Amino acid sequence: MALTARHVALTLRPEPDHGPEPGWTPMQDDELWSIAHRLDAEAGEAPLWLFAYGSLIWKPDFEAIEQRRASAFGWHRSFCLQIRSWRGSPAQPGLMMALERGGRCDGVAYRLRPHDRLAQIHRMLAREIRFHENREMVRWIPLHGDGAPRRALVFWAGPRGPRILSRLPLPEVARTLARACGHAGSCAEYLFNTVRHLEMFGIRDRNLWRLQQLVAEEIEALHAPPLDPTGPARR
Repeated sequence: MALTARHVALTLRPEPDHGPEPGWTPMQDDELWSIAHRLDAEAGEAPLWLFAYGSLIWKPDFEAIEQRRASAFGWHRSFCLQIRSWRGSPAQPGLMMALERGGRCDGVAYRLRPHDRLAQIHRMLAREIRFHENREMVRWIPLHGDGAPRRALVFWAGPRGPRILSRLPLPEVARTLARACGHAGSCAEYLFNTVRHLEMFGIRDRNLWRLQQLVAEEIEALHAPPLDPTGPARR
């Protein structure tokens, strides 16, 4: 990897917690439980699998008893979700990853521990979609692969709205990721952890691999020592 922990350290800085995104309305706990009960009922007696393609791989909030590599056809990773908090700020918005339509996404399917899976679903909903504006961002998708489950829950698939910036050129995404930081960390840190953990599973996303190189180069350029305008001293 071109992007290293040294690069990530250069992007981290103290930032205040700016609170929820403007216009977001928190869901009440009973609403989260209602969604959790619906998803648990939809899973039925079959094992419940979760498809992780980003931060849930390296920062899970569930108890899994099995994991398998899997592919989601018709979806791809995309840094398309503009954020002004968490890993961004109003002064320097960041970009977070979601699944957008088209292509293929290789990730990891996790089977949730069965005896308390309802509570685990609730915990994940509280982490991922705790605002009304995000409630449609959890869905079932089909998976493919040797031994992979036929379907799994996934978060942040098919996001819509004015904060979605689709099909940004990779150099533009890299410029944002190299600069954005919030109270939870930087966007470069998010990318670094995602690529590194995908590599551990033998997964190399072509776009992310190119993106991490561009972000490393952008950070190097931002933190390069200024040139001496006088040039070398003459003898």
